[in-house]
Amino acid sequence: MNDASFRAGFVAVAGRPNVGKSTLINALVGQKIAAVSPKPQTTRKRQLGILTTERGQIVFVDTPGIHKPVHKLGQALNEEARQALADADVVLFVVDASRPPTPEDEMVARHIRALEEPRPVILALNKADLVSGDQRAAQEALYAPLVPDAERVWISALTGENLPALLNRLFALLPPGPPFYDPDQVTDLYERDIAADLIREAALQHLRDEVPHSIAVRIDEYKERESGAAYIAATLFVERDSQKGIVIGRKGSMLKQIGITARKAIEEMSGRRVYLDLRVKVRKNWRNDEAFLRQFGFARPKGKGAKRGQRRG
Repeated sequence: MNDASFRAGFVAVAGRPNVGKSTLINALVGQKIAAVSPKPQTTRKRQLGILTTERGQIVFVDTPGIHKPVHKLGQALNEEARQALADADVVLFVVDASRPPTPEDEMVARHIRALEEPRPVILALNKADLVSGDQRAAQEALYAPLVPDAERVWISALTGENLPALLNRLFALLPPGPPFYDPDQVTDLYERDIAADLIREAALQHLRDEVPHSIAVRIDEYKERESGAAYIAATLFVERDSQKGIVIGRKGSMLKQIGITARKAIEEMSGRRVYLDLRVKVRKNWRNDEAFLRQFGFARPKGKGAKRGQRRG
């Protein structure tokens, strides 16, 4: 790791909600570390995905999707994403190239263009598997003006198309230096943090409309038993009594389905058997409750960037 050719740095993965940022990071790192859902705003916090090879170490920063906020949670999510951009060595701007640019794509581009210190930007034209070859030039022309100086790469996070080429460019753009994290480390989160995300992902999969976005998950207990299995107790917070009834379902049927899906995902992540105990509580209007948001880590002090800790020597 002391080779002079070794490169290491932070890559902020930015984009509007639901363009495939978390799916892309999971694919690049080679395992699932970030929650993924077809619904927007699956990612609520900056999470690191760490890829270390003989060439270098890329620290991917999975950011919440930049969007027009309607509550204090949304404002906090946008601030998370903006701070990640400011701290990055390289910006990876991910778009859904199967569709025309949206106002939220333009909002992300404005944040990138407004960075005080210019840095390399790659425009990742994702979902290439949904765009035929003869349509790509036209779609690319729609996105190119958003960040005129950016390199452009067609990729598919789902199928893996062109991901090796993307990694080659990212490694080349990083500054020389030793790694920030141990080579065996793939994320900055503990198992219990990932478990909370996977429980919320399961809720997103099973619930409809606005209810999933009104859910916050708190891990109350995470214990390893003598058998090697894990016992996890978690609380799902919702904003209204009516939402509590929906999440629980008739005779507990919905909560049971959420638990089954979450348990399987946690077992795949942790490699061991899991006993999962879920309950639901109401916290009125929590998305506008600053004290609650701070408790869940959504309101970080300004200036606290992604580059936590020192490089490993």
